[in-house]
Amino acid sequence: MEKNLPGVFTAQKKDGSTYYRSSITFQKKHISLGSYPSAYMAYAAYLEGSSLLNDASLTLADYSPHRILPYPKWVCLLNFRDNQIYFSTPIYMKKNYFEYHLSSSELLKFDFDDLFYYSSHKIMRRGRHFFVADYGMQVNILNRYGIKNYAVPEKDYRFVNGDNMDFRYENIEIFNIYHGVSRRETKKGPRYIAKIHINGNYTIGTYQSDIEAAIAYNKAIDILKKAGVSKGFSPNYIENLSPSAYADIYSKLHISSKIEGYHP
Repeated sequence: MEKNLPGVFTAQKKDGSTYYRSSITFQKKHISLGSYPSAYMAYAAYLEGSSLLNDASLTLADYSPHRILPYPKWVCLLNFRDNQIYFSTPIYMKKNYFEYHLSSSELLKFDFDDLFYYSSHKIMRRGRHFFVADYGMQVNILNRYGIKNYAVPEKDYRFVNGDNMDFRYENIEIFNIYHGVSRRETKKGPRYIAKIHINGNYTIGTYQSDIEAAIAYNKAIDILKKAGVSKGFSPNYIENLSPSAYADIYSKLHISSKIEGYHP
């Protein structure tokens, strides 16, 4: 029966039972449309895929849960039809950016600089955290912007236009990029607080720049190591600062007496 249905192929599970695979070829590209329990469902998927690829009037707005193909496949097929490039992840390209569709009601926006990465990495979510699997690890997508896993929105970074689903570079403003450094707004302007965790959080000091606070954090590490603290702290790396300039700032920074006199 299924031999007479275009785009439908039988397959066998390990237990010997039969299921049906659906696929379609468009512009010389062979596209899998998924696996189904019956030949007629597989054929319905083929017909739906064919309509998406050939009927320009169909858009993502026409999707509903009653469709045969899942929503991510709709995104892939419509992007291929409209933009002549097929991605296995649910990406739809716009004029100056692209959308990554998590569902029919949620999408993320990215610059084209990230297109290659997200065309080969599936975005997953846990609450408000978006991550990908990379070399066997779960990697928070904020890391691509230099934002640490422990960063706090509006304190360490913010979305300029208020849309926390818009990950275009111009829309992300980073306040704190260094370990142990946080920014605080005061009447005299921003100040930067350096803290370090030993057995609880210890304030190292408050400084006028994030670089001073980052170097103060490094200085506190050195002091604690000399005192015998064996914890594996991660020092801050300061770019575009010569060794002599670093040393000059390092020598002048005041460090809290609680750090200076700390004994493990």
